[in-house]
Amino acid sequence: MSKKTFISVLLILLLLLSACSVGRKSDNKNSGSKQNIFGTGGTRIRIVSGSENKELEPIIEQYCKKNKVTIEMTYMGSVDIMRQLQGGAADFDAVWPASSIWISMGDTDFKVKHTESTSLSPIVFGIKKSLAESMGFVGKEVSINDIMSKISSGELKFCMTSATQSNSGAGAYLGFLSGLSGNPEVLTKEDLQKQQLKEDITNLLSGVDRSSGSSEWLKTLFLNGDYDSMVNYESLIITTNQELTARGEEPLYLIYPYDGLSISDSPLGYIDRGDKKKEEAFLDFQAYLLSEEVQSELQKLGRRTGYEGVFEENKGVFKKEWGIDTDRILSPIKLPTADVIMEALNLYQGEFRKPSLSIYCLDFSGSMKGKGEREVKEAMDLILDQEKAKELLLQANPSEVNQVIFFNSNIIDSVIIDPSTEEALNELNERIKNQSAGGGTDMYRAMLEGLITLESYDLNNYNPAIILLTDGESGGRFDYFKTAYEELGQDIPVFSIMFGDANPEQLEEIAEYTGARVFDGRENLAGAFRSVKGYN
Repeated sequence: MSKKTFISVLLILLLLLSACSVGRKSDNKNSGSKQNIFGTGGTRIRIVSGSENKELEPIIEQYCKKNKVTIEMTYMGSVDIMRQLQGGAADFDAVWPASSIWISMGDTDFKVKHTESTSLSPIVFGIKKSLAESMGFVGKEVSINDIMSKISSGELKFCMTSATQSNSGAGAYLGFLSGLSGNPEVLTKEDLQKQQLKEDITNLLSGVDRSSGSSEWLKTLFLNGDYDSMVNYESLIITTNQELTARGEEPLYLIYPYDGLSISDSPLGYIDRGDKKKEEAFLDFQAYLLSEEVQSELQKLGRRTGYEGVFEENKGVFKKEWGIDTDRILSPIKLPTADVIMEALNLYQGEFRKPSLSIYCLDFSGSMKGKGEREVKEAMDLILDQEKAKELLLQANPSEVNQVIFFNSNIIDSVIIDPSTEEALNELNERIKNQSAGGGTDMYRAMLEGLITLESYDLNNYNPAIILLTDGESGGRFDYFKTAYEELGQDIPVFSIMFGDANPEQLEEIAEYTGARVFDGRENLAGAFRSVKGYN
């Protein structure tokens, strides 16, 4: 029996077992908020930050306990932080992205002041040491072309964050472009149009094994999975190695491409609206982070606090056997102008990146009538309408595959778009707009239908994912889905977007099993759709 036939049989069994089931509502609610609040003081500082600063929360909490200040941390990807600034960032008092470029590109009204770098971390390759040794990378200066050759030979695959969602992905990508262009003084639009560069960067990005919208979550993915390499901040690879060695597992060896190195400078800046009391509180918090005591604590987390050297007591954190040399002067690429960066990001999203294979399982059960149905259609419109998608850096690569499975307690319909031309995506968008809601809920049947589709493709050529959207507790059987998933034998994340009364426990069970995440779309469904695309 072929895998496709086996999964089809499971789908029939699931149909028989749950034929009488209807969607049920759950009282379980999980906000899934990206906000973490520290302290109870009267002065509140609302900071929009990159996810890599989650590891600094104990330091932030300690400060808040000693001072009459409340700090509210909201985590976003770098591009979203830039867009917040472009829109005035009315919900925030301070900004703390991974790189200064997102402040300079977003702060068009020049509201941000008192900007100071809090730490430095180069964006590097972390490769299992035995693999790095077999490729001849240990103890050697390595170029971007050296890395590309190992990808071309099939020796190297790697995980990285999306260049259009996360700074570590964007920084690495700009470094790739610079190295493949011969390390010019600064990258230009003319460089981006060279055919050889287009071929080389497409070849290099074909080595991406899994994508992520968050640097911190990429670390979690790597630790929970079975991967050979990831591109991430030096600091996060150091803390990854600390956990790997504590578990008795092989650490990663850090590679610093000499012709394509980018550095995160973690700038913290104040958004000035004339509130002197809040400004004073911000400056006190910033001074705390820049104090020698806290800078030493940051070094213990693998963050540098200068372009060369670390405090003597922290040198043991930056282990030479992991490929780290703190005495070496870091020489990052010179970042291009804002218009070149945006052109490069658009090319990444629409042409260069490894194509996605996205299977959207859309809940059109009876409970979706009204607001839910409307929001699903509006969210999908942002992805499928290419003019709107381009504004969000979510435009389709023509080589990608998009499938929509409409479900309630049955499969209502299934539409596959391959290739993803603008005309085909518009037709799919209209099909979604014309769908009406009704019936019960069985998300497992929809996911099994998605597995049948995946069996028909060579998944080495895609970044595949199932994206489930539901507002109810599902009938059906997780164990049948699990059996079919194991039979497929592929690393397929199943991301979920929940809203309404969706059961978070069911969705977390699926996400944990498949190495994925659950996104909360109850307040902003369109925003949740945008977030999940960073992982695909």
